[in-house]
Amino acid sequence: MDFLYTCIECGRSYPMEPQRYLCDECSAQQQSHEPLRGQLETVLSGDLPEDWKAIHRGEASWADPRSLLPVEVEHFPTIPVGNTPLWAPEVLRKELGIPQLYFKADSANPTGSLKDRASYLVAAFARRENLHDIVVASTGNAGSSMAGVAASAGLHVRLYLPASAPAAKIVQARQYGAHVITVDGTYDDAFDQSLAFVTEHGGLSRNTAHNPLTVEGKKTVSLEMFLQLGCRIPDRVYVATGDGVILSGVYKGFEDLVAFGFAPKVPEIVCVQAQGSQAIHRALVQGHFGTPVPSQTLADSISVDVPRGGYFALGRLQRHNGRCVVVEDHAILRAQRKLASSTGLFAEPAAACAFAGLLADEANGHGVAADQTAVVLITGDGLKDIKAAAQGVES
Repeated sequence: MDFLYTCIECGRSYPMEPQRYLCDECSAQQQSHEPLRGQLETVLSGDLPEDWKAIHRGEASWADPRSLLPVEVEHFPTIPVGNTPLWAPEVLRKELGIPQLYFKADSANPTGSLKDRASYLVAAFARRENLHDIVVASTGNAGSSMAGVAASAGLHVRLYLPASAPAAKIVQARQYGAHVITVDGTYDDAFDQSLAFVTEHGGLSRNTAHNPLTVEGKKTVSLEMFLQLGCRIPDRVYVATGDGVILSGVYKGFEDLVAFGFAPKVPEIVCVQAQGSQAIHRALVQGHFGTPVPSQTLADSISVDVPRGGYFALGRLQRHNGRCVVVEDHAILRAQRKLASSTGLFAEPAAACAFAGLLADEANGHGVAADQTAVVLITGDGLKDIKAAAQGVES
């Protein structure tokens, strides 16, 4: 297959090469306090790999999602990223009246979060291009993910993250060997400092939205849903959203499946945001991104003032008639406890936010029909933030 980068704003194409992150023309229009301009997406063309052709012919029921990624399989490190379980929750199916409810448990990835999918592809690209140093900003999960995957690949990571990040995530990144710089400020401050370092000293930026591979790697979660459901797409998917990159990746995976004739349409995607960090929801309602509002939510992984991947995510929501659901922190904590106590699946608050969105839909007349298949994406393990989880445990 052939791969290239295309600007989501002007459509200009660029070759996939190190240090190519944004569109030259559109990024030059960047204003302060707005999502990244000139974000690039990976475009596929040419013949499908043989394993995916076999699915088309009805001769196989499984293919390697990596074969639809823009780096050859031999460059990926041996750490077992992906192929995470699709849980069928017996108790909740009966209680909610949704017989085809599933949880895609990406908390089962090696470092405990979906972010491993992006880190996995970034590491493979770095190995192919003979690069050794990766720079990333994070609220916690992306940094510990890149550190863990890099450890398996023999790469070095410089990580910027807020000093307020959960202790478990900081310790995790340091255990993996990352050079951790704690920032006295927000994730947005950490993001700016990391880009300044790359500009001055070099290294491969793994920053979410900034590096197009972060969206591309995350699309594999949608490819796996399709394969695990017997080569069909679900009717509805709930995605907890902060900077918008996971949401964009989920859309991108389903769009690729539609483009290659595996599915008739993209499923309904529900973007779920915390009440205290809902920039993408506001933009969907208003039609544009306005003045940033300081974020304040216990769901640290989706707490952002400026969603760096906001234009990509907003564009996909608008293109496919997606919608947003906003939930309060207390609803997130209730959803976290209910999920754990009903299924045995312990999710961090940002991941439980997606389930809180489904529960809000059920309560507000937008529930999943009995004949529909719904998947709730669980993006991170509950042990990553015990302090927040403790707030939801009854004494």
